[in-house]
Amino acid sequence: MADPFSLERTYVHLRPDQSAAPIEVDESFWATIATRTELHEGFLVTRARTGEDWPHWEMHPEGEEIVVLLSGAVDLVLDDGEREWTVELRPEAGTWINRRGVWHRAIVHEPSEMLFITAGRGTQHRPV
Repeated sequence: MADPFSLERTYVHLRPDQSAAPIEVDESFWATIATRTELHEGFLVTRARTGEDWPHWEMHPEGEEIVVLLSGAVDLVLDDGEREWTVELRPEAGTWINRRGVWHRAIVHEPSEMLFITAGRGTQHRPV
């Protein structure tokens, strides 16, 4: 890719060989992530804007995810199977590491923009 791009519409795959490749995405991307075997190793870098609570839980069984709040205010609700707790992400303290195997969802208090670095293999979703 020779031109700048939007990280919301084109993700970046950080490959195990330490190269980076742009990945064009559409609405079906996360629903079909399990079939994207070329993305199973390494990490995905994505950016998202949201003004609403997430309608689903998400979990990454194969690796951890770094979440960086770029603007706004979000609470991450976490569930490790033994307990559920909340982490507040605010501009002054807006980075969190979602541990592998921990379900998480976002409660949005202000329209927000977030950056994610995700181990995508095995990503699972379930309704709230």
